[in-house]
Amino acid sequence: MKKAVDPKLKVFSAQMGFYDSVVAARSQTAALEAWGTRQNLFASGQARQTDDAQAVEAARAQPGVPLRRLIGTTNPFELKPRGLPEIPDAPRKWAEDVHPQKPPAKPPRKTKPADRRPLDKAEAALRHVDEDRKREEAELRRRQDELDAEREASQARYVEQRKQATSAVVEARTAYRKAGGTG
Repeated sequence: MKKAVDPKLKVFSAQMGFYDSVVAARSQTAALEAWGTRQNLFASGQARQTDDAQAVEAARAQPGVPLRRLIGTTNPFELKPRGLPEIPDAPRKWAEDVHPQKPPAKPPRKTKPADRRPLDKAEAALRHVDEDRKREEAELRRRQDELDAEREASQARYVEQRKQATSAVVEARTAYRKAGGTG
């Protein structure tokens, strides 16, 4: 049975950290409360009302609950999005790109180039940590799917057993009353 959707609900969206977030609320103030912020994100342009079909459908299914998904993806909006954001490797010449240097007045002295091996090693270690986490997340999702399937099977068994037990109680009660029993 579907819940009736409040026609006064509006769907608001904002970017928070690595996530796009949506919430169905009656007002901007209610949306800010759901997001847990006192800052007026609407005044600063960081939040707005949205009519994106996927966002509206997800938010209206759970009014007042902030839902998230990774920025830049078309993943479904969820209470706890799975996975990690894809973070590109840092550019090697970032400082030169942002702050172009003036040509030196006199030729620079020849110096021994800096040893990049420690930085390469640290970057490789970071990539390894991220890859390990992604593998761990995949394994946890697989195990959660197995648990969900087990829970559904258990619930189905319970419903069937309860139906049979209830039917037996009704039959026994009817027979008891026909035999003159009271109460």
